[in-house]
Amino acid sequence: MKPIVSVKELMDLMIDPASDYVFDSIGTIITREKTTDIQPRTDDDWRRLQIGAVTMAEGAYLLKVPRRFAPVGDENNSSGPDAEELSPSQITARLEKDPVLWNAKIEALRNASLEVLEIVKKKDVNALWGACDDLDAACENCHLEFWYPGEHAYLSKLDKKLEELYGSEHRIGPGRSKFGMEPPKPTK
Repeated sequence: MKPIVSVKELMDLMIDPASDYVFDSIGTIITREKTTDIQPRTDDDWRRLQIGAVTMAEGAYLLKVPRRFAPVGDENNSSGPDAEELSPSQITARLEKDPVLWNAKIEALRNASLEVLEIVKKKDVNALWGACDDLDAACENCHLEFWYPGEHAYLSKLDKKLEELYGSEHRIGPGRSKFGMEPPKPTK
């Protein structure tokens, strides 16, 4: 199999847009006027969710095909003393040092996508919250190893500070803290 795009392009053009179908399928919008719960309600809503999950599950294995990490000349935001991201050559070095970790991250993304597919079969809105959290964790955990590892220290400090302020049960948004995501309480 010969790839036609880099990892960065595969993520940008296929996997990330597919994940939006999942992440955008459920949530709560709170304004001064009202609270709106977003969830799949129609067959078309569930179909979009299924398309996203299948695309991610199949697309994840395309990450196993050896390919460049970024287009030629694209060095990410990897220059300067406070570079936010690793360069493609640094990412390649990490992968070559620990290909098992790379494959484990790919499997985590695939497993989270397969979890969403099972939820689509059951049309289980309540389980979708946890699946979104699992998907976000799979994405962020890979990015923390292979894209912007400097975030490890920041997130660790954030977790400690939140625990000091609110205790170990406080929850913030997905992927930003070990405290995870919690669905809104049903309104009557």
